[in-house]
Amino acid sequence: MSRIPLLTATPVLAAALALAGCDRAAEPARTTDTPSATAGASAAGDEAHPLPPERQYEPAITADDFLHRVQVLASDDFAGRAPGTVGEEKTIEWLAAEFERLGLEPAGEDGTWFQDVPMVQTTADESSVRMDLVVGGEERNLAFGEDMVIGTRTGEEQVSLDDSQLVFVGYGVNAPELGWNDYEGVDVEGKTVLMFVNDPGFHVDDESLFEGKRMTYYGRWTYKFEEAARQGAAAALIIHDTAGASYGWDVVKNSWSGPQFDLTAADDPEPRLPAQGWITGDVAREVLGTLGHDLDELYQAANQRGFEAIELDASMSLDLASSSTHGSSRNVIARLPGATRPDEAVVYMGHWDHLGTHEDGRIYNGAIDNATGIAGILEIAEAFATREERPDRSLLFLAVTLEESGLLGSKYYVAHPTVPLEDTVAAINLDALPVIGQASDMTVVGLGNSELEDILGGVLEGQDRTMSPEATPQDGFFFRSDHFNFAKAGVPALYAKGGDNLREGGLEAGAEAQRAYRDARYHQPGDKVDPDWDLTGIVEDLQALYQVGEALVDGDDWPNWREGNAFRANRDRMMENRAD
Repeated sequence: MSRIPLLTATPVLAAALALAGCDRAAEPARTTDTPSATAGASAAGDEAHPLPPERQYEPAITADDFLHRVQVLASDDFAGRAPGTVGEEKTIEWLAAEFERLGLEPAGEDGTWFQDVPMVQTTADESSVRMDLVVGGEERNLAFGEDMVIGTRTGEEQVSLDDSQLVFVGYGVNAPELGWNDYEGVDVEGKTVLMFVNDPGFHVDDESLFEGKRMTYYGRWTYKFEEAARQGAAAALIIHDTAGASYGWDVVKNSWSGPQFDLTAADDPEPRLPAQGWITGDVAREVLGTLGHDLDELYQAANQRGFEAIELDASMSLDLASSSTHGSSRNVIARLPGATRPDEAVVYMGHWDHLGTHEDGRIYNGAIDNATGIAGILEIAEAFATREERPDRSLLFLAVTLEESGLLGSKYYVAHPTVPLEDTVAAINLDALPVIGQASDMTVVGLGNSELEDILGGVLEGQDRTMSPEATPQDGFFFRSDHFNFAKAGVPALYAKGGDNLREGGLEAGAEAQRAYRDARYHQPGDKVDPDWDLTGIVEDLQALYQVGEALVDGDDWPNWREGNAFRANRDRMMENRAD
């Protein structure tokens, strides 16, 4: 398949891409023209971030080497590293050259450093989208953006539904291992399902349901649409609320406007709905109230075991016209072969992509998100590559694309791995590393899930540190970075980074630093290299993650998910295949 550049992904401020909450690129630009980096900085009145001079790197993990690598990736010359742009070409060529300099082997397709990720870009004709509800015999038109957002992932140019009955299915969850099925006893074939976001238990503070405040995959909007498709629904609508989603309606509106990126259907094993989207809480309250249902009472009812879906006296008609184009982006993959068991591999991974250059010329450099993660991978790779003795197992260094568009580069890799998943010992993910100084803890996103934490815990003990869970487990960060695709397939995955309990200032200082990043830099032009960064903690964090990998590549353990974890069954099947 020939590579057709994707359109430049253009952010619309931080809210638009808190879909690392919604995991989706926000309102990409309608043109492939990318302003020059220098002109962009000038147009926005921002300080320019030039490409730094070349550097001789040290074999050991150092703050200076790490900073230089971040400066390269976050320079204006890389134009925000948007897939399908000159920024992608410069990024992946620089990464390939770095891996080659380290003496690693190309581990992509056909002996190259690269793996093509075929993409479909679908753009709804928002001006012509028409969604009409008939509620208790009365018709109401919902406005795109104001009342609802809707789209298709099928690639179809026209999706039309006529009088598709609405069925309220609670949280839209079918979790047999937890004794929960919101679809039990109802046939939704050809119908439109209406559901809440997040998990059962969340809105009523019931810690006995699912994992209490910690979101599970059943709470993610991606799962809910997949399950609706498995149930045969024609369409699915999620009722938005800010607490349950962890972002406001503007995030949903901006993120579902403009081009939307997906893998091709042939490369994505998950089922797809003809139409999927969101409606505002106000619209849901009004529609359900017209039918005699109080939204607050439904929150209570949907959180009770044995909840039964409600077939509503309402229907939806939809006309959705879209255009689709095909293209591709590229993962970059390098390998350090193991000395005695080269077929077995430990993966270090992170995403190289960010949000590109805005139409007004401002560059979204993505210094923390995720130049830090890629710089960290390179620091760890150099430390392994310069060891006196080659590790027993192989190491794979995977820099993936399109994380900002829904973890798509890692999703494609997991579907087309260059090392079979049953031979993949573990995945260690580096994403948005905190540059706020030394912490007495390390945040493990999804703490309690896997046996990899036993290794990390021992390493941290040697650093006089501890493991901590993420501060806001209800936000579902475990499902919002690239390690999740490995986890979902069964490969134990670790996503850990410097914690909030700073050695100078404690939890209060750490929380304030994280808040400042979120409010002023996250997915904004302000995510640039800052001379005031304190990188002393970065060195400790990278050394800890290096030592976790070292224990794995020099050992013979096959870590697993803990008993009761939803991903363990897939891992157990892998181990059975290896035994056979």
